[in-house]
Amino acid sequence: MVQLIGGCLSVTGNVRKNNEDSFYADAESRFFLVADGMGGQSAGEKASALAVKMTSEMLDQDLDRVAGNDKKVIQLIDKAVAEANSEIMALGEYDPALSKMGTTLVFLIRSENSLIIGGVGDSRVYRLHRGKMDQVTTDHSLTQALLDAGTISPEEAENHRYRNMLYRYLGCKEGGSGTNAERIELVAGDRYLLCSDGVCDGLGDEGIKKLVSETESPQEAAEKIVQAALDGGSSDNITCVVLHAVE
Repeated sequence: MVQLIGGCLSVTGNVRKNNEDSFYADAESRFFLVADGMGGQSAGEKASALAVKMTSEMLDQDLDRVAGNDKKVIQLIDKAVAEANSEIMALGEYDPALSKMGTTLVFLIRSENSLIIGGVGDSRVYRLHRGKMDQVTTDHSLTQALLDAGTISPEEAENHRYRNMLYRYLGCKEGGSGTNAERIELVAGDRYLLCSDGVCDGLGDEGIKKLVSETESPQEAAEKIVQAALDGGSSDNITCVVLHAVE
């Protein structure tokens, strides 16, 4: 039977005064979450923590009941994220100090022999499969939209002025409109990375691939990725979860 083993690390980073990232690793390796808050001061921290708390509680309560039925798992995660989005928006309307808070959220959920992967915002999930590293999730950023439209090139996208501007995230009306979840077969030997954009700010895709592929311990890989992002000049909080599928 294929199992998931993981390592994780989250740090405040080189510039920020507080860590607005949150993550969750289920003790039974059924699901993993990474969220990157925004909104300044404690607002982003509150938004990411709330998204992770509400989503993990709903998954913990109901996932075992639907695991193996990928359609129902996707319906469950979409419902959990929509409810978290509504709560974040409601708090923002109630408390002026939280009026601009929001968060990204990405997830990897085990559904027996499948993995359900998706998210909202620009945190990412990568998959290393047979030596090839692919980004499974799609950034909900203006830069990605311009790239998809063919308006800018991949090279221009790397440092585009709209790179960190999101059109979908938890805390806005569009945040509850689905998670673009995909089903991927659980294959022994594959490796996964869930990360906030603090990783990508300091470490390119090739660097990520090298560390994920060459480091045998997922915890050591997480630590190396965070350190490489720090050394690369990342100016954001840095969070990553590394997963190995093993027999």
